[in-house]
This record gives sequence, structure tokens and C-alpha cells, in this order.
Amino acid sequence: MEHIVIIGNGIAGITAARHIRKASDCRITVISGESDYFFSRTALMYVYMGHMKWDHLKPYEDWFWEKNRIELINAWVDHIDFKNKELGFSSRETLRYDKLILATGSLPNRFGWPGEDLDGVQGMVTKQDLEKLEERTSGIHHAVVIGGGLIGVELAEMLHTRKIPVTLLVRENGFWSSVLPPQDAKMISEHILAHGIDLRHETELEEVLGDEQGRVRAIRTTSGEEIPCEFVGLCAGVRPNIKFLESLDIETHKGILVNEFLETSVPDVYAIGDCAQQKKAIGLRKPVEAVWYTGRIMGETVAQTVTGTRTSYQPGNWFNSAKFFDIEYQTYGWVFNKPGLNEQHFHWQHESGEKAITIAFDTETGKFKGINTFGIRMRQKVFDRWLNEEKTITHVLSNLKAANFDPEFYERHEAEIFKYFTKNLQNT
Repeated sequence: MEHIVIIGNGIAGITAARHIRKASDCRITVISGESDYFFSRTALMYVYMGHMKWDHLKPYEDWFWEKNRIELINAWVDHIDFKNKELGFSSRETLRYDKLILATGSLPNRFGWPGEDLDGVQGMVTKQDLEKLEERTSGIHHAVVIGGGLIGVELAEMLHTRKIPVTLLVRENGFWSSVLPPQDAKMISEHILAHGIDLRHETELEEVLGDEQGRVRAIRTTSGEEIPCEFVGLCAGVRPNIKFLESLDIETHKGILVNEFLETSVPDVYAIGDCAQQKKAIGLRKPVEAVWYTGRIMGETVAQTVTGTRTSYQPGNWFNSAKFFDIEYQTYGWVFNKPGLNEQHFHWQHESGEKAITIAFDTETGKFKGINTFGIRMRQKVFDRWLNEEKTITHVLSNLKAANFDPEFYERHEAEIFKYFTKNLQNT
């Protein structure tokens, strides 16, 4: 019986295991040193905030795995012998495979800051990070979070719910302005400030300072300011978790290099999820995408290939979602922080400062290219269809109500939104 081994029990690895089982009767083993069972990583913050318990993060009952004949091993893999198709564990035990899927996820970025290894400095990605956070933030008086991205704002909110004062350092002049257009970044910055977070724009970390016991006592910025704190969250992005492969004969760059079929340079070895890097970027997408839904699609795709139906990875139109304190964010298609050639952005913001829309479109053809929504829930299937059918901005604006989850909001504001965009369209 063919043995398929998956290293990593995140959304990519577990989706692959489930779909392999649907398509075949082979032996499946999933290995993870992080946790016994698959859990919803995006919900880790809610355990710390007291909204959920750890067991609530498991989408499947514990009996699910045995029933579906998916073997689970809680262990760390520290060596792979690709020639003999054998894995070595830190316990010195070994396991043979016929096909191997690498789904090892990502780790917080570290940029060699002095003091980044002090006690009280960490990222927030894994179950172990959550456990350390619980221990390290008990009884502290001030925390500093480095990085103006999605993980950074989540960690700031988590600490804020414990009534821990937070300073958030962002090197740009607006929150996540490397991704969001200026109006959107400004709105989110103002929202974060309104929640009592000490948000510092255009401020970068120079050094983490420690006390005589090797614990964090303060940070120093590049401008020379010293900010006392007992905890530092490193949230300046993530990187593929591939260090254990660095001495092995497999092609890597930032991540594990794969072709359109998610095949690596080693026969019968595949890579999916955050650790995978496309040799050839797909459209405007980045070669490495640490996004939940792309991991899921990769898992479904590789399952087809390893069970005999060679299938190329097709992620479809870009979309993503997040939450900035009280503001829910969705994006469909491409809305870059700066308009491209023959492209224009239109921005509407509600007087509350917590609802907004930014739309990108082609000025020559009128083709709709993407939308950011804040505080307004939209239907992904509707925008996906409009993007595939290359609808115009006029069509999108005329039918925006069809994509909205909140008819009451649109009954009150649809005319205002349409009038605003129409006026600006006529002025171009």
C-alpha cells in the first residue's frame, strides 16, 4: 500500500490529507510537532482574549482521524533522506514514505535586531507562541509591538483586552500603507488610535534592551527614543519555515520552489501552503503567499496530483479578509496602495469613519479591477463573477447592492455612494 506522508497539520496539510482520503485508499500519515490535532490558527487570538477555549479551535472531533484512517504523529522532523525516502525525528526514530508533502508553514521574521532573543521577545504564529504570550504578559505594565500588518494589529488588540498599554511601531506613514491606499491606511490608523493604542508612524526598531536577568526592559527606536516595556511582539511579517531543509538537495529560495503542479525539484516530493514558493509567479500574485485560503486550494490541488490526476494550481482571483479592531476588511481583485498605469481609485467613506469603499478601475476601458471594503460585508462569489466576466465599474456600482450582506445599510447609503462615484467619474 502506498504511503503518503505530510509534514505539517495546518490548513494546507490537513486539506491535502482529507482530499487524498476521498480519492484513494492509501496509507496517510500527518506529522506535526506543534499540536496533536489540527486547529484553526486564525482563531488563536480569541483564546487569549477569553472568547474561546483551546478545544473550540479544533474543527473536527478527535475521533475523526481514526475513522478516516489518517494517522497522526506528534513529533518534529529534523532530517529527510530524499534518496531513501526516509524521515528522521528528533527522537531518532525514522519513518519511510512513498510520496512526501511538505506543508511546514511560516515563522515570524527576525532581522537581526540586537536583543531580539531576550526573554519577552516573540512572534505570534504558533500554539507555542500563544502559550509563551500567556506566560510572558502576566502582570506586565507595557508592551511594544513591531510591525504594521495583520498580525501586528491582532496582537495589539489581544494585549489591549488585557488592559496592557501597547505601543505599536509602524515604519510607514499610515497603517499597512505598503498594501492599503492612503485614504484606507489613514482611516485604519485613526481607528487604532481611537482605541487607545499608542500608534507611532514612521518609527522603526533599533534595539531591544534587556536587564541583568536577560529579560526585556525597553526598546530603542532608530531616532534614539527609549520606550520602557516588558514585552516585545515581533510582527514584521513572516517567512517560510524551511530552515531544516537548508543542507538538503532540494531547490529553495525564500520558500521551497515548486512548479505549477506543486512539485519540488525532488521526485515524489511536493510543497504547499506558506512554505511553498512558485517558480513562476501566477499573474500579479506574489511567489509566496501566506494566506489561509491559498493553502486550502493547494491542499486540494496536490491531493489530486498524488492520487493520479496531475492538476495545476489555480488560485483564481485574489481575495482576502481581516479585522482591525471593530472594522472588518475585505478585498476582491487588485487594489494596490498606488494606482497603476491607466488606473484610478475612488474612495467613499461614511461619516462614522468606520465604513468605507475603495474601487480600482481601468480609466481607458472602465474595467473593474478590484475593491476594498471596510465595515461592509460583501459576497465573494458576486465579485468573483464580476472579475471573471470583466464587468465595468459602472456595472459594479449599479449592482453593488447585489453583493452586499447588509441590505439595510444600502437602503440608507446606496444613493449617496452611487452619486459620489458618478460625480467623480464624470470629472475624469
